[in-house]
Amino acid sequence: MFEIIPGILEKEWAAVERKIKLVRPFANTIHIDLLDGKFAPNISFQDPAPFAKYRDEFVFELHMMVVEPIDYIETWAQAGFKRFIGHIEHMSDQDAFIQKAKQFGEAALAIDGPTPIEDLQASGEEVDAFLVMTITAGFSGQAFVNVHTKKIKALREKTKAPIEVDGGVTDQTLRLARNAGANRFVTTSFLFKNDPLGQYQLLKNCLAL
Repeated sequence: MFEIIPGILEKEWAAVERKIKLVRPFANTIHIDLLDGKFAPNISFQDPAPFAKYRDEFVFELHMMVVEPIDYIETWAQAGFKRFIGHIEHMSDQDAFIQKAKQFGEAALAIDGPTPIEDLQASGEEVDAFLVMTITAGFSGQAFVNVHTKKIKALREKTKAPIEVDGGVTDQTLRLARNAGANRFVTTSFLFKNDPLGQYQLLKNCLAL
């Protein structure tokens, strides 16, 4: 099953909430980027509490581009987050992260653009999903890097678990990711650059081709 997921990377709650309201008519899942300024040279909105008001409307997934993502799981779960995507690059123990995340919802492991899939220690039987960055993590608005589709293909050969793609997803690059084996597509700058509903429908149409 294919899913297009709006992504939000903002520094202030007002900007986050504005985008939540924009995607409310069509989104079931919302992807929230969390950056601590250490994993990458960017910092996002850090407070989970305001999200609680929307916990019954959406499935919130937390994309943790942080040092030791395991430390963030419980606090964000209390605000209603149900899917936890942790980057392995600054993760001490992948198994411990998976076990902790599964106490509160779904566990997913993410790899950054430069990271080989061989660094993933868990199998598709152990985790609920994987995320492959098709850019180098840290900032939205970057261009999709085609070479990373090789990692999607290689990962798909190893697992039947959902593979999520994040970074430079547009109506053109979505097809590349889909054909490589991805079935979840995070769209951030492309979705919000114009009419979000129209952009969402454009991406959805690509999946039908």
